[in-house]
Amino acid sequence: MGKIGMTEIILILLVVVLLFGGRKIPELMKGIGQGMKEFKKASKVDDTDTKEVVK
Repeated sequence: MGKIGMTEIILILLVVVLLFGGRKIPELMKGIGQGMKEFKKASKVDDTDTKEVVK
């Protein structure tokens, strides 16, 4: 297994467009972004809880 090249990236993007359609991709990316935001928020809360316990 080698590095992912430009051809593979284009192929993956083409498959995503075919599966989800052009209109669903922005909604999908928005959902992923919100999920990442919630994950970061939860990890920050977890870090502050851990710091309070250690003190």
